Amino acid sequence: MTQWVYSFGGGKADGSAAMKNLLGGKGANLAEMSSLGLPVPPGFTLTTDVCTHYTDNSSTYPDDLKEQVISALASVEKSMGLKFGEPGNALLVSVRSGARASMPGMMDTVLNLGLNDETVEGLAVASGDERFAFDSYRRFLQMYGDVVLGVDHHMFEDLLEDHKDRRGVHLDTELGAGDWRELVVAYKEMVKKELGYPFPQDPHEQLWGAIDAVFGSWMNRRAQTYRILHNIPEKWGTAVNVQAMVFGNMGNDCATGVAFTRDPANGENAYYGEYLINAQGEDVVAGIRTPQPLSIAGKHPGSTDQLSMEEVMPETYAELLDVRARLERHYQDMQDMEFTVQKGRLWMLQTRNGKRTTKASMKIAVDMVEEGLIDKGEAISRIDPGQLDQILHPTLDPVAERQVLGVGLPASPGAASGRIVFNSVDAESWTERGEKVILVRVETSPEDIGGMHVASGIVTTRGGMTSHAAVVARGMGTPCVSGVGSLKIDYEEKTLSALGETIKEGEIITIDGTSGEVMKGAVATIQPEFSDDFSRLMEWVDETRTMGVRANAENPTDARTAREFGAEGIGLCRTEHMFFDPERIIHVRQMIVAGDEKSRRAALDKLLPYQRQDFVELFTIMDGLPVTIRLLDPPLHEFLPQSEKDMANVAEAAGIAVSDIEDRAAQLKEFNPMLGHRGCRLGITYPEIYEMQARAIFEAAADVVAAGYSVHPEVMIPLVAVKAELDVLKTLVDQTAQKVREEKGCDIDYSVGTMIELPRAALRAGEIAETAEFFSFGTNDLTQTALGLSRDDASSFIQIYREKGVLDSDPFVTIDREGVGELVRLAVERGRATKPGIKLGICGEHGGDAASVEFFHQAGLDYVSCSPYRVPIARLAAAQAALGVKAKDNA
Repeated sequence: MTQWVYSFGGGKADGSAAMKNLLGGKGANLAEMSSLGLPVPPGFTLTTDVCTHYTDNSSTYPDDLKEQVISALASVEKSMGLKFGEPGNALLVSVRSGARASMPGMMDTVLNLGLNDETVEGLAVASGDERFAFDSYRRFLQMYGDVVLGVDHHMFEDLLEDHKDRRGVHLDTELGAGDWRELVVAYKEMVKKELGYPFPQDPHEQLWGAIDAVFGSWMNRRAQTYRILHNIPEKWGTAVNVQAMVFGNMGNDCATGVAFTRDPANGENAYYGEYLINAQGEDVVAGIRTPQPLSIAGKHPGSTDQLSMEEVMPETYAELLDVRARLERHYQDMQDMEFTVQKGRLWMLQTRNGKRTTKASMKIAVDMVEEGLIDKGEAISRIDPGQLDQILHPTLDPVAERQVLGVGLPASPGAASGRIVFNSVDAESWTERGEKVILVRVETSPEDIGGMHVASGIVTTRGGMTSHAAVVARGMGTPCVSGVGSLKIDYEEKTLSALGETIKEGEIITIDGTSGEVMKGAVATIQPEFSDDFSRLMEWVDETRTMGVRANAENPTDARTAREFGAEGIGLCRTEHMFFDPERIIHVRQMIVAGDEKSRRAALDKLLPYQRQDFVELFTIMDGLPVTIRLLDPPLHEFLPQSEKDMANVAEAAGIAVSDIEDRAAQLKEFNPMLGHRGCRLGITYPEIYEMQARAIFEAAADVVAAGYSVHPEVMIPLVAVKAELDVLKTLVDQTAQKVREEKGCDIDYSVGTMIELPRAALRAGEIAETAEFFSFGTNDLTQTALGLSRDDASSFIQIYREKGVLDSDPFVTIDREGVGELVRLAVERGRATKPGIKLGICGEHGGDAASVEFFHQAGLDYVSCSPYRVPIARLAAAQAALGVKAKDNA
């Protein structure tokens, strides 16, 4: 018989942390904590296999599941000394999701399940607190009504707000037992009116309704969006955890909170977290109330009204410190823990490897190596390459003027400026128009995930460092400031008010997620400085990786940045980018409209000094590192003038009529320029273009060598489909090199190779390798030509393909291993069979994608090349590939 249900609690468990795929992260860790003897409320986990069965079989369950649930529930009753559904001694449970990958707030949860009109009276007697009992019941009615029955939670909130208005109070805490009794009645009447049937009173019916809702939430829109953003496969499914309720809202000797064994923002080895007295867990994570710090050291400077748990509950705090030490030693990683204190007794509700900023990840990893908890390889494997973006971009200039509107909690580091918007729909709409936005909310909820993803920054006026906004923003690497209580938001008017200022939708604000400041207008930024932890980690990375990392760069700024980020050369210099400079584009256009070779050469002679100086600068900066220069690739019509003024200027310079330019543009027009007259086809049709570029390369190399530098240019011929194309153009390059050698008296060490960016070139790589001295895979065009997709047009439907499971990832972001990847493997195999020492690299956008870098390592490439700011990402990904760490898709 298949085991669908796994029990935990009372110092023992059916499962363990190693069973994460089956039990989900939450269930596996609850089992592990139980086995460690920590105080975990007993419960049981319905496995991810149940979710798969439920999803694949029209929302039905395995035949023997119900029997296993009844048996597991009986064990919980025995452990707690309570009975599910018994009025005077009722067991209440929570029903929570728990996928193998953390998805905070994306799926549904139900608390206080088992309450009804009878058990609530028993709870009031047993607890001696009628207010607590009916507060718990109204929470359950609202949560179950929303999650399971589909009654919008705002309808419950409206009834609550109306009641408080009638009573003349502002806070929930000002309401008494009688108020909650009245609201319970109102809630039930509203549910019956909305649905046409009463709120279910049978606890077992409630339980299966909640289980249905949690499994069903795996396919809800926000969960699907989160999975796509974080590359979590739909087939994983979620587990469901049913656990005995413990209460942090039974009085002032009760509390609930979240703790991290180290600071998730900066990685400092300090106990970090927040708690609320007399509250339930959702009050903390949902940001409904602003919590207090756990420790005295964690108090915010200048605060006089904060009371830490260390002061208020010293014994419980000491017990939490012991749990902290035990869990971190056991898991050998920073832990994110949820806990409840009921009548002075500590209960651990969850632990998991904590989400953290990249800065914190590096510090924690380096510190744990020094502490002997992990080795260097494990430290490298723990850093998500994609999240290095958090530390590779500008921050606020500390000397720049700023007008601070308010200060909140520094929930997720980094700085951002953008136009203020007040809801997710507007955030996505403004972003689609090309605007950067800051999403400002009282508090965020899982429904805001789309807007949070596109926002450059997030601000909330309520909530703490572990609120939904803070956790999700840190995971995305998005700057966030939370709990800015001095800001007043008017959603209807779409305005933000603070310190006498009113900021309207569309006006610019700046936030600093490191300091917690919210500022009016745009504030200047500076380039990042890397920590000692980053430097040490990257030293270990470079010791570990076996694949080289170069940068795509064609100007001095990018080249210097690449060197600073550890690039080992230039893997792609796009010479056409150099032609758009205002001083030289006129000569390029003269060359294009020229009617004969003599006129073309005259225009090219004017371009030669510019092109030569470009290469002098790059060779000097790289000083001995390889520089791969791709000769002209785009079709010529891309350089032609579009405006009447530009056409007139070109006509005057070339001594021709504007109509001649228009005629030339018509001649060059192509129906499919991506597959048209471009790349090596230009070099064969107009060899003088490639001859000029080759001369510029070799003259620059000779000048740089004469100045005392070392240089190794790699001349790359684009879009080769047949060996004969490369033969013709390599001969031209070699002849030009020989002429320069004779003129300059300087022998330049160079090589000539080609881009493999067409399927035929990949299939005939063995033949092409007879001539080529290196291959560089142009995976952008190889993906387009292999899949028959236009990179510029596919975005309109790629997302739909992903949502429908047709594609797991965007093939222009993460390489298509089965199709395009197979072409790469064939080219590697056949090229090396002909020329064992041939150098192999990749210069497409995939060179900066961690999952693609892993593939290129496995395929046996010598190096990857990517944009300068992604060089550290590629270095780390290459090291992880060498260690055998499985990368996740970033598409």
